[in-house]
Amino acid sequence: MSFKILTDTSANLPTSLLNEHDISVIPYHYFIGDKQYSCLDTEGFDGKKFFKAMRLGADIKTSAINFQGYIDFFDEFLSQGQDILFVSMSSGISSSFSCSEIAKKELAEKYPDREILLVDTLGASLGEGIFALKAAEYRDAGYSIQKVHRKLEKEKACMYQVFTVDDLMYLKKTGRLTGSAAIIGNMLQVKPLLKGNENGEIVNFSKVIGRRKAIDALAQRYNMLVKDPEQQIVGIAHADCEEDAAYLAELLNKKKPPMEILSVLYEPVTGSHVGPGTLALFFMGDDKVRFR
Repeated sequence: MSFKILTDTSANLPTSLLNEHDISVIPYHYFIGDKQYSCLDTEGFDGKKFFKAMRLGADIKTSAINFQGYIDFFDEFLSQGQDILFVSMSSGISSSFSCSEIAKKELAEKYPDREILLVDTLGASLGEGIFALKAAEYRDAGYSIQKVHRKLEKEKACMYQVFTVDDLMYLKKTGRLTGSAAIIGNMLQVKPLLKGNENGEIVNFSKVIGRRKAIDALAQRYNMLVKDPEQQIVGIAHADCEEDAAYLAELLNKKKPPMEILSVLYEPVTGSHVGPGTLALFFMGDDKVRFR
């Protein structure tokens, strides 16, 4: 029996891929002033305009998805007799996953014969989106919903998420950076290197001098830690720095070319937390990779 794969807009997947793989999405919302927005169509999102506004000082606020939002979203598919697998943003950077757990508990009483399985990817952007694509691949290969859930729960430990930002104050302001290292980020030409740790939290683990060296350092982490690149989709996400994303892709293809590179513009909610100029890399390593 087939099942429905669900995710949220933090997964940063292009609309064409969502449609191709029959993945449905619940939106995060963001606010500019008193006006609320959401972005379900990332391919139609005007990133240049959005990140330019941020550079000019626009104050972007975001909100977590509450449990009622998840109840309404999940119920749409459960009421049609479908089992659901929800691939979520990291609980380490958002309270939304705990809200999805509350929704699951309530809906399990209403639909006792349906499977409601949740995956806390411990990631965001393509660190989440790649798992939604994996879920679709496994489903289409005929795996049961339980087996897909088990595989994703095991594989999420192998996702390495590394990135550099132009200004750590965006992460500090929104509470997304663990520790007190944000003060290093705005020194002249000092570029931080950050990663997702074993708890799905963002931590600053190193710094280099200059933007080009920061991008080179991302590629070096890939060359050192990637496992079986020829068998995987590697993700690059950028916040209005397309040329840097292209340069990083070029570096990845030099020594250990992956099966595919999926390069996307950050959607506005996650993008507002990391800030304009952010460049991120997502790939699979071994099951200890998050500690490195």
